Amino acid sequence: MAIGIIGGTGVYDPKLMTNVVKKKIHTPYGATSDLVTIGKFKGKKVVFIPRHGSNHEYPPHQVNYRANIWAMQKLGVTRILAPGAVGSLKKEIKPGDFVFSDQFIDRTYGRGHTFYEQGQICHISVAEPFCPELRQLLVSAASRLKVSFHEKGICIVINGPRFSTKAESHLYRSWDADIINMTMCPEVVLAREAEICYANIAMVTDYDCWYEHHVTSDEVVETMKQNIEKVKRLLTEIIPLISEERKCACKDALQGALL
Repeated sequence: MAIGIIGGTGVYDPKLMTNVVKKKIHTPYGATSDLVTIGKFKGKKVVFIPRHGSNHEYPPHQVNYRANIWAMQKLGVTRILAPGAVGSLKKEIKPGDFVFSDQFIDRTYGRGHTFYEQGQICHISVAEPFCPELRQLLVSAASRLKVSFHEKGICIVINGPRFSTKAESHLYRSWDADIINMTMCPEVVLAREAEICYANIAMVTDYDCWYEHHVTSDEVVETMKQNIEKVKRLLTEIIPLISEERKCACKDALQGALL
């Protein structure tokens, strides 16, 4: 068993792992976002991929999500923790908070959304897209660490790289969505097709443009920096607690899904 982490380069801390090696993994879908970092943390094998590349060279719509998930599966990853920046669509969800998403609404396009494009067809169920076991571990760990978090949330996933118009932002709020992001899909869906448990650690960096002022990249980056240390503490807390045994349905996601 291995635990995968897909996140920004700031999330990776050399102190987090020992026996570290970096590998280039060849996939049927091309190159992963960067070299894959493999190491150990408190006896657990950990595999890390920086979602946007080590120099943040890949915008959200150009991330090779299929290559990243395929490489994780090849390396024996059975669970993925996925930190990512989000905007808030509700006043009570404040910059600096964490949200452990339980649902998404996918508004992306032009991305590789499935491993099953030719030949065999897969109608994967994502009625409950995030692993309940991993989400509960995150909730418990965040409570112990006394960081501000929201136990669940609906995430609108837009294509990017632009931010929303004010009209779009108000539309998403009318759908009762909680947060907005550009990378959750198709990453979570591909993980489900690979029968890998997946949990999102949504880091709120800003209020979307429905609020008092327009979001800027500088604001996102500054709040993100403040969140990174909390994410590292959360990962340090949760990784040793992840059991090899999986009782969730994620491990059997392909049963009844293939035609």
